[in-house]
Amino acid sequence: MAIPSDAPDWRGMSKEELDRGLNNGLAVPGSGDIMANWEQRSAALRTRYPAHLDLRYGPRERNRIDFLKAADRAPTLLFIHGGYWQMRAKEFFTLVAEGALAHGINVALTGYTLAPDATLDEIVAEIHAAIDFLQRELPALGGDGKGIVVSGWSAGGHLTAMALSHPHVRAGLGISGIYDLEPIRHSYLNDKLGLDEAASRRNSPVKQPTGPDKPLSLVVGSTELPLLRQQTADFACYRAKHGLPVSYEQIAGANHFTIMNEMIAPEGRITALLRELFARTG
Repeated sequence: MAIPSDAPDWRGMSKEELDRGLNNGLAVPGSGDIMANWEQRSAALRTRYPAHLDLRYGPRERNRIDFLKAADRAPTLLFIHGGYWQMRAKEFFTLVAEGALAHGINVALTGYTLAPDATLDEIVAEIHAAIDFLQRELPALGGDGKGIVVSGWSAGGHLTAMALSHPHVRAGLGISGIYDLEPIRHSYLNDKLGLDEAASRRNSPVKQPTGPDKPLSLVVGSTELPLLRQQTADFACYRAKHGLPVSYEQIAGANHFTIMNEMIAPEGRITALLRELFARTG
Protein backbone atom coordinates (compact mmCIF):
# COMPACT_ATOMS: atom_id res chain seq x y z
CA MET A 1 0.00 0.00 0.00
CA ALA A 2 2.91 2.32 -0.67
CA ILE A 3 2.39 5.66 -2.37
CA PRO A 4 3.09 5.35 -6.11
CA SER A 5 6.72 6.25 -6.71
CA ASP A 6 5.82 8.65 -9.52
CA ALA A 7 3.16 10.53 -7.56
CA PRO A 8 4.09 14.20 -7.10
CA ASP A 9 3.19 16.22 -4.03
CA TRP A 10 0.23 18.20 -5.29
CA ARG A 11 1.10 21.06 -2.94
CA GLY A 12 4.19 21.77 -5.02
CA MET A 13 2.32 21.79 -8.32
CA SER A 14 1.15 24.86 -10.18
CA LYS A 15 -2.59 25.26 -10.72
CA GLU A 16 -2.13 24.27 -14.37
CA GLU A 17 -0.16 21.16 -13.40
CA LEU A 18 -2.74 20.19 -10.77
CA ASP A 19 -5.62 20.68 -13.19
CA ARG A 20 -3.91 18.45 -15.73
CA GLY A 21 -3.00 15.91 -13.05
CA LEU A 22 -6.68 15.44 -12.20
CA ASN A 23 -8.13 15.48 -15.73
CA ASN A 24 -8.92 11.87 -16.59
CA GLY A 25 -10.60 12.67 -19.87
CA LEU A 26 -7.51 14.46 -21.13
CA ALA A 27 -5.23 11.68 -19.89
CA VAL A 28 -7.03 8.85 -21.74
CA PRO A 29 -7.22 9.20 -25.54
CA GLY A 30 -10.61 8.11 -26.80
CA SER A 31 -12.32 8.48 -23.42
CA GLY A 32 -15.27 10.19 -25.11
CA ASP A 33 -15.75 7.19 -27.38
CA ILE A 34 -15.58 4.87 -24.37
CA MET A 35 -18.31 6.85 -22.61
CA ALA A 36 -20.47 6.88 -25.74
CA ASN A 37 -20.15 3.09 -25.95
CA TRP A 38 -21.10 2.77 -22.29
CA GLU A 39 -24.19 4.90 -22.85
CA GLN A 40 -25.26 2.83 -25.86
CA ARG A 41 -24.77 -0.50 -24.10
CA SER A 42 -26.49 0.82 -20.98
CA ALA A 43 -29.55 1.86 -22.96
CA ALA A 44 -29.79 -1.65 -24.39
CA LEU A 45 -29.57 -3.21 -20.93
CA ARG A 46 -32.24 -0.88 -19.57
CA THR A 47 -34.66 -2.18 -22.19
CA ARG A 48 -34.11 -5.69 -20.79
CA TYR A 49 -34.95 -4.57 -17.23
CA PRO A 50 -37.76 -2.03 -17.59
CA ALA A 51 -39.80 -2.91 -14.50
CA HIS A 52 -38.15 -0.75 -11.85
CA LEU A 53 -36.53 2.29 -13.47
CA ASP A 54 -36.45 5.84 -12.12
CA LEU A 55 -37.84 5.00 -8.69
CA ARG A 56 -38.05 8.31 -6.85
CA TYR A 57 -36.29 8.52 -3.47
CA GLY A 58 -36.35 12.30 -2.99
CA PRO A 59 -37.84 15.55 -4.28
CA ARG A 60 -35.15 16.65 -6.75
CA GLU A 61 -35.02 15.65 -10.41
CA ARG A 62 -32.03 13.32 -10.14
CA ASN A 63 -33.26 11.67 -6.92
CA ARG A 64 -34.05 8.45 -8.77
CA ILE A 65 -32.91 4.84 -8.58
CA ASP A 66 -32.89 2.11 -11.22
CA PHE A 67 -33.29 -1.42 -9.86
CA LEU A 68 -32.30 -4.39 -12.00
CA LYS A 69 -33.62 -7.59 -10.48
CA ALA A 70 -31.58 -10.79 -10.75
CA ALA A 71 -33.81 -12.98 -8.60
CA ASP A 72 -36.20 -12.95 -5.66
CA ARG A 73 -34.51 -12.65 -2.25
CA ALA A 74 -31.16 -11.95 -3.93
CA PRO A 75 -28.40 -9.79 -2.42
CA THR A 76 -28.27 -6.20 -3.64
CA LEU A 77 -25.46 -4.00 -4.91
CA LEU A 78 -25.88 -0.22 -5.10
CA PHE A 79 -23.67 1.52 -7.68
CA ILE A 80 -22.85 5.25 -7.51
CA HIS A 81 -21.69 6.88 -10.73
CA GLY A 82 -18.73 9.19 -11.20
CA GLY A 83 -18.10 12.47 -13.00
CA TYR A 84 -16.34 14.54 -10.31
CA TRP A 85 -19.74 15.19 -8.64
CA GLN A 86 -20.67 17.53 -11.52
CA MET A 87 -21.06 15.41 -14.67
CA ARG A 88 -22.77 12.33 -16.04
CA ALA A 89 -25.78 10.35 -14.83
CA LYS A 90 -26.77 6.88 -13.72
CA GLU A 91 -28.08 6.09 -17.21
CA PHE A 92 -24.50 6.05 -18.58
CA PHE A 93 -23.53 3.20 -16.24
CA THR A 94 -26.26 0.57 -16.40
CA LEU A 95 -23.86 -1.78 -18.16
CA VAL A 96 -21.77 -2.15 -14.98
CA ALA A 97 -24.60 -4.32 -13.67
CA GLU A 98 -23.83 -7.11 -16.14
CA GLY A 99 -21.14 -8.79 -14.04
CA ALA A 100 -23.15 -8.87 -10.81
CA LEU A 101 -26.41 -9.87 -12.49
CA ALA A 102 -24.67 -12.90 -14.00
CA HIS A 103 -24.01 -14.10 -10.45
CA GLY A 104 -27.54 -13.60 -9.15
CA ILE A 105 -26.94 -10.20 -7.52
CA ASN A 106 -29.55 -7.46 -7.85
CA VAL A 107 -28.11 -4.12 -8.95
CA ALA A 108 -29.43 -0.67 -8.12
CA LEU A 109 -27.96 2.49 -9.64
CA THR A 110 -28.64 5.81 -7.98
CA GLY A 111 -28.66 9.30 -9.34
CA TYR A 112 -27.92 12.44 -7.34
CA THR A 113 -28.03 16.20 -7.85
CA LEU A 114 -24.87 17.51 -9.48
CA ALA A 115 -22.80 20.50 -8.43
CA PRO A 116 -23.26 23.44 -8.53
CA ASP A 117 -26.98 22.73 -8.01
CA ALA A 118 -26.05 20.83 -4.83
CA THR A 119 -23.18 21.16 -2.38
CA LEU A 120 -21.08 18.11 -1.61
CA ASP A 121 -22.72 17.91 1.82
CA GLU A 122 -26.09 17.77 0.07
CA ILE A 123 -24.89 15.13 -2.41
CA VAL A 124 -23.65 12.92 0.44
CA ALA A 125 -27.01 13.37 2.19
CA GLU A 126 -28.83 12.35 -0.99
CA ILE A 127 -26.82 9.12 -1.20
CA HIS A 128 -27.82 8.30 2.38
CA ALA A 129 -31.45 9.08 1.50
CA ALA A 130 -31.20 6.76 -1.50
CA ILE A 131 -29.96 3.96 0.75
CA ASP A 132 -32.82 4.58 3.20
CA PHE A 133 -35.31 4.31 0.35
CA LEU A 134 -33.70 1.25 -1.20
CA GLN A 135 -33.53 -0.67 2.06
CA ARG A 136 -37.17 0.14 2.76
CA GLU A 137 -38.30 -0.99 -0.69
CA LEU A 138 -36.10 -4.07 -1.07
CA PRO A 139 -38.66 -6.60 0.24
CA ALA A 140 -41.07 -5.56 -2.52
CA LEU A 141 -38.35 -5.28 -5.16
CA GLY A 142 -36.78 -8.67 -4.45
CA GLY A 143 -33.95 -8.04 -2.02
CA ASP A 144 -32.84 -10.46 0.68
CA GLY A 145 -33.10 -7.89 3.48
CA LYS A 146 -29.51 -8.42 4.66
CA GLY A 147 -28.28 -4.94 3.84
CA ILE A 148 -26.57 -3.45 0.82
CA VAL A 149 -23.06 -3.55 -0.60
CA VAL A 150 -22.15 -0.18 -2.12
CA SER A 151 -19.71 0.44 -4.95
CA GLY A 152 -18.79 3.50 -6.98
CA TRP A 153 -16.35 4.76 -9.58
CA SER A 154 -14.30 7.96 -9.40
CA ALA A 155 -16.45 10.49 -7.50
CA GLY A 156 -18.70 7.51 -6.81
CA GLY A 157 -15.76 5.90 -5.03
CA HIS A 158 -15.69 8.88 -2.69
CA LEU A 159 -19.45 8.64 -2.16
CA THR A 160 -19.06 4.92 -1.47
CA ALA A 161 -16.63 5.71 1.34
CA MET A 162 -19.03 8.34 2.69
CA ALA A 163 -21.91 5.84 2.54
CA LEU A 164 -20.08 3.14 4.48
CA SER A 165 -21.29 4.60 7.78
CA HIS A 166 -24.94 4.02 6.86
CA PRO A 167 -26.42 1.30 9.11
CA HIS A 168 -27.85 -0.61 6.14
CA VAL A 169 -24.54 -0.74 4.26
CA ARG A 170 -22.62 -3.93 5.02
CA ALA A 171 -19.50 -3.38 2.87
CA GLY A 172 -18.09 -1.19 0.10
CA LEU A 173 -15.87 -1.23 -2.96
CA GLY A 174 -14.30 2.01 -4.18
CA ILE A 175 -13.03 2.15 -7.76
CA SER A 176 -10.47 4.86 -8.63
CA GLY A 177 -11.93 7.12 -5.97
CA ILE A 178 -11.12 10.49 -4.40
CA TYR A 179 -10.65 10.31 -0.63
CA ASP A 180 -8.84 13.59 0.12
CA LEU A 181 -10.64 16.62 -1.29
CA GLU A 182 -7.90 19.19 -0.69
CA PRO A 183 -6.31 18.73 -4.14
CA ILE A 184 -9.80 19.04 -5.63
CA ARG A 185 -10.42 22.26 -3.71
CA HIS A 186 -7.34 23.85 -5.27
CA SER A 187 -8.13 22.73 -8.84
CA TYR A 188 -10.49 23.69 -11.66
CA LEU A 189 -12.98 21.17 -10.29
CA ASN A 190 -13.81 23.48 -7.40
CA ASP A 191 -15.32 26.08 -9.71
CA LYS A 192 -18.60 24.15 -9.48
CA LEU A 193 -18.09 22.35 -6.17
CA GLY A 194 -17.39 25.52 -4.18
CA LEU A 195 -15.59 23.70 -1.36
CA ASP A 196 -14.07 25.69 1.46
CA GLU A 197 -11.50 24.19 3.82
CA ALA A 198 -14.10 23.06 6.35
CA ALA A 199 -16.29 21.34 3.74
CA SER A 200 -13.23 19.69 2.22
CA ARG A 201 -12.15 18.28 5.56
CA ARG A 202 -15.67 17.26 6.56
CA ASN A 203 -16.12 15.27 3.35
CA SER A 204 -12.63 13.74 3.08
CA PRO A 205 -12.72 10.15 4.38
CA VAL A 206 -8.94 10.14 4.91
CA LYS A 207 -9.18 13.20 7.18
CA GLN A 208 -11.59 11.67 9.72
CA PRO A 209 -10.50 10.53 13.22
CA THR A 210 -11.50 6.99 12.23
CA GLY A 211 -13.88 5.24 9.85
CA PRO A 212 -16.62 2.61 9.75
CA ASP A 213 -15.51 -0.84 10.86
CA LYS A 214 -16.85 -2.57 7.76
CA PRO A 215 -15.05 -4.32 4.91
CA LEU A 216 -13.89 -1.96 2.17
CA SER A 217 -12.10 -3.01 -1.01
CA LEU A 218 -10.16 -0.35 -2.92
CA VAL A 219 -9.01 -0.71 -6.52
CA VAL A 220 -7.30 1.58 -9.00
CA GLY A 221 -5.76 1.09 -12.43
CA SER A 222 -1.99 0.76 -12.67
CA THR A 223 -1.87 3.24 -15.58
CA GLU A 224 -4.12 5.88 -14.03
CA LEU A 225 -2.94 9.39 -13.25
CA PRO A 226 -0.41 9.29 -10.39
CA LEU A 227 -2.51 11.58 -8.19
CA LEU A 228 -5.46 9.19 -8.52
CA ARG A 229 -3.36 6.16 -7.65
CA GLN A 230 -1.97 8.06 -4.67
CA GLN A 231 -5.49 8.82 -3.45
CA THR A 232 -6.38 5.11 -3.32
CA ALA A 233 -3.07 4.02 -1.79
CA ASP A 234 -3.23 6.73 0.88
CA PHE A 235 -6.77 5.80 1.84
CA ALA A 236 -5.87 2.12 2.04
CA CYS A 237 -2.96 3.04 4.35
CA TYR A 238 -5.31 5.17 6.46
CA ARG A 239 -7.74 2.26 6.85
CA ALA A 240 -4.94 -0.15 7.76
CA LYS A 241 -3.42 2.29 10.26
CA HIS A 242 -6.76 2.56 12.06
CA GLY A 243 -7.27 -1.21 12.13
CA LEU A 244 -10.22 -1.06 9.74
CA PRO A 245 -10.85 -3.92 7.28
CA VAL A 246 -9.45 -3.00 3.88
CA SER A 247 -8.01 -4.58 0.76
CA TYR A 248 -6.05 -2.69 -1.88
CA GLU A 249 -5.28 -3.65 -5.44
CA GLN A 250 -3.93 -2.09 -8.61
CA ILE A 251 -5.54 -3.54 -11.72
CA ALA A 252 -2.64 -4.16 -14.09
CA GLY A 253 -2.77 -2.20 -17.33
CA ALA A 254 -6.08 -0.48 -16.55
CA ASN A 255 -6.70 3.24 -16.93
CA HIS A 256 -9.47 5.31 -15.37
CA PHE A 257 -12.00 4.04 -17.90
CA THR A 258 -10.88 0.53 -18.87
CA ILE A 259 -10.83 -0.48 -15.19
CA MET A 260 -14.62 -0.68 -15.41
CA ASN A 261 -14.30 -3.68 -17.74
CA GLU A 262 -13.38 -5.62 -14.59
CA MET A 263 -16.85 -4.86 -13.20
CA ILE A 264 -18.77 -5.28 -16.42
CA ALA A 265 -17.37 -8.76 -17.09
CA PRO A 266 -18.91 -11.62 -15.08
CA GLU A 267 -15.40 -13.03 -14.58
CA GLY A 268 -13.75 -9.63 -14.03
CA ARG A 269 -11.58 -8.92 -11.02
CA ILE A 270 -13.92 -6.29 -9.56
CA THR A 271 -16.87 -8.67 -9.96
CA ALA A 272 -14.89 -11.25 -8.02
CA LEU A 273 -14.12 -8.76 -5.25
CA LEU A 274 -17.80 -7.85 -4.99
CA ARG A 275 -18.76 -11.49 -4.69
CA GLU A 276 -16.19 -11.90 -1.92
CA LEU A 277 -17.69 -8.95 -0.03
CA PHE A 278 -21.17 -10.46 -0.23
CA ALA A 279 -19.83 -13.81 0.95
CA ARG A 280 -17.97 -12.24 3.90
CA THR A 281 -20.93 -10.20 5.11
CA GLY A 282 -23.89 -12.43 4.22
